[in-house]
Amino acid sequence: MAITAAMVKELRETTGVGMLDCKKALAETDGNMEAAVEYLREKGLAASQKKAGRIAAEGVVTALVADDNKTGVLVEVNSETDFVAKNPIFQEYVGQVAQQVIESKATDADALLTEAWKFDSSITLADALSQKIAVIGENLKIRRFEKFEKAQSGKLVSYVHGAGRIGVLIELSCANESDELVELGKNLAMQIAALNPKFVASENVPQEFVDHEKEILTKQAMEDPKNANKPENIVEKMIVGRLAKELKEFCLIEQAYVKESDMTVKQYIESVAKVVGAPISITRFVRFETGEGIEKKEENFADEVAKAMQ
Repeated sequence: MAITAAMVKELRETTGVGMLDCKKALAETDGNMEAAVEYLREKGLAASQKKAGRIAAEGVVTALVADDNKTGVLVEVNSETDFVAKNPIFQEYVGQVAQQVIESKATDADALLTEAWKFDSSITLADALSQKIAVIGENLKIRRFEKFEKAQSGKLVSYVHGAGRIGVLIELSCANESDELVELGKNLAMQIAALNPKFVASENVPQEFVDHEKEILTKQAMEDPKNANKPENIVEKMIVGRLAKELKEFCLIEQAYVKESDMTVKQYIESVAKVVGAPISITRFVRFETGEGIEKKEENFADEVAKAMQ
């Protein structure tokens, strides 16, 4: 029986398994849809579809910088549990995804999933993900990635903290690509991992962000009974002062340098620039924290045990 694209599409929608595996299943079962579903279940592939709705908020952030230091990526792949996040099979897979991303032209995870899998070009990355879900037994998700392609002289430096809990990728611009830039980049990436700045410098802060923060501080000041009898101009100065202090915490180069708190990050960069013999600037950085922004499902362990015993 001839296997049509519509049949493959129907089986894929039913099972969530990759196109090539669906086509093979239909060919093996002479186009019998029910038999093809059973075939995929026997192979363990259809199980991935059942897991697709489960929340994956754990996982690993990994970073990879190309040997020529022209390209770097930061990737987050999620799992359901921290136990799987520590699994060597899962961690190897995350590393493979990073290798795929660094060579890819895709700009988001959806586009990435349609590409041929770097380690088996007969399947797509989506198919490889389904297979990995079947092997590991949890829902897995390639959540996001960021790719830096260096356009000028300098260094790309990455840092991963806490076995993949937090990852940072930073690009430094400098005419002299000395080894000191690598150490500087690592120290700055550690600073970013620890203090989570949002911007490089105050001039990079969008006005809408400033307005929003000022609105919050104003509301707090107006609701504070201590300010009830203070003149408006005094309260306004207090708000401006608090805003300036807050923005310093959001801006990387204006933060106190964690390794030497008597200097700012800007002063630390300037001290390295003197050694290097050329000005150094931070072009950009990105920080991923595993599961940030994902609403985790609250589980009652006692209930889970009770259900398992029934």
